[in-house]
Amino acid sequence: MSVFRPSTNTLARLAFAALLAGPVVALAFVLLYARTPFFTNQAFPVQQPVQFDHRHHAADDGIDCRYCHALATRSSTAGLPSSERCLGCHAQIWNKSPLLEPVRESFFSDRPIPWRRVHTLPGFVFFNHSAHLAKGIGCRSCHGRVDQMPAVEQVSPLNMGWCLGCHRAPEAELRPPEQIASMTWEPPPDRERLARELAARYQVHARVSCSTCHR
Repeated sequence: MSVFRPSTNTLARLAFAALLAGPVVALAFVLLYARTPFFTNQAFPVQQPVQFDHRHHAADDGIDCRYCHALATRSSTAGLPSSERCLGCHAQIWNKSPLLEPVRESFFSDRPIPWRRVHTLPGFVFFNHSAHLAKGIGCRSCHGRVDQMPAVEQVSPLNMGWCLGCHRAPEAELRPPEQIASMTWEPPPDRERLARELAARYQVHARVSCSTCHR
């Protein structure tokens, strides 16, 4: 009399297959999850201590990105607006609004506004805002249509593959210097010719060595 039923062989084969497939499935899950917005922090609007609507300031009023992010053209970081910068306008406009209470409190207490970071890179990654702007990369290339966001969110994955995609062929993202901060600029029909001209003008070429970003 047999101790095991015939179906036991099938169960044993399935269990063995599961043991072999388990690590592969787990690795595939990790790799797929790393590409989702939940891992890259994309598409999650960040609420700030001051209710600042970029649609109004950047689109309706046409305020240049570099007015608030004044370090972007000369520093590795873009910088954040101080209470003094905010009150440069709002000392005259909407100066009684309760929405501006955090700004007034910051100004009179001499403490910076506790802005919340939207875009975060690992500590082992070097990124310089001024270098990218000086070479013709516009704000929109990385930050998206900020002028359409009530609260700013990260639209690009900011992972290594995404960065290398641009570093291998940067010509497609180049803009004339006067259009660096524009959210609405579109390249002309002869885009390839303009890209070649701008690449020569900015002296741009592919940069994919490890030391470019990891120093």
